[in-house]
Amino acid sequence: MSRVKLSGFLVCRSLEEADRISGLLADHIRLTRAEPGCLRFEVLRSHADPCRFAVAETFRDRAAFDAHQSRAAATIWARATKGIPRDYVIEEEPAATERR
Repeated sequence: MSRVKLSGFLVCRSLEEADRISGLLADHIRLTRAEPGCLRFEVLRSHADPCRFAVAETFRDRAAFDAHQSRAAATIWARATKGIPRDYVIEEEPAATERR
C-alpha cells in the first residue's frame, strides 16, 4: 500500500480572488481532514505573495486520495476554485512497514 502525497501551489490571479478563496478555506480544510484516510491536509496563504497558497496533502492510499478528489469535486470549493492555476506534484510512496 502506498501513501499519496500532493504538494504545490494554488495561484490566484488577483487579491480579490485570493480573498474569496481564503474565506472558503476553513470549511474545505475541516471537511477534508474528517475524511477517512486523510493523514495531513494543509493550505497556507503566503505572506510574501497573498495570491499564492501552499498546499500539502497526504492520504493513506490511492483509494483515500481518489475518494477525496471525488468528494471535493462536488463542493462550493471546487466551483469557486475552478480555473485557478494549480502547480501540484502528486507522488506515491511506500507506507512505512512495521518492525518486528
